[in-house]
Amino acid sequence: MALAPLSRVLATAALGATALFAGAGVASAHVSVSSPGATQSGDAVLTFRVPNESGDNALTTVLSVQFPGLLAVDTQPIPGWKAVIAKDSGGKITGITWTADPGAGIAPGQFQQFQVFADDLPDQDRLTFPATQTYSDGEVVKWDMPDNKDGTEPERPVPALELAAKGSDEHPAAAAPADHDGTARWLGGIGIALAVGALGGAAGAVAVARRRG
Repeated sequence: MALAPLSRVLATAALGATALFAGAGVASAHVSVSSPGATQSGDAVLTFRVPNESGDNALTTVLSVQFPGLLAVDTQPIPGWKAVIAKDSGGKITGITWTADPGAGIAPGQFQQFQVFADDLPDQDRLTFPATQTYSDGEVVKWDMPDNKDGTEPERPVPALELAAKGSDEHPAAAAPADHDGTARWLGGIGIALAVGALGGAAGAVAVARRRG
């Protein structure tokens, strides 16, 4: 049986890899929170990812996040940004506001990650962190919408995090509707790996056939 030319095999495999990667999807540009391995009553590093969605070339200059009454948090220093922690009358953490220095901020097409070390997370299955994103042109965007009743994603979903039960072996990642890009990238990586394997197998088969011929 005649074998296809090597160039045709390589081109077909490359197209397959491209299709698999494209099928994995593109990350939604929403404010989201993640913390792989976070458990109830445990400590965790919370990462808030903030993209700039401005269509007017405005900078994101302020991020305010509401917290569910945590006992203590530590913020990671970020050059060009200052963090202010808000507490209630009982001393629990109710929010953090990050403000960019004059001339600084998140530019269109870029994103910034704000990390917080949180002590003693609540005994809840799911935590939400309503956020407000402010731009240099005065636009204010609130990320506080719960999931729609039909399970679809709202226009501006609230950042949310699933927590495993205390002592559980489960290690959930972020539950924010916008944070499906991790799975997408993972699937895309699998697609590329499969395609590379296919390329190697095809090249080997062609080489063997040529030696036998």
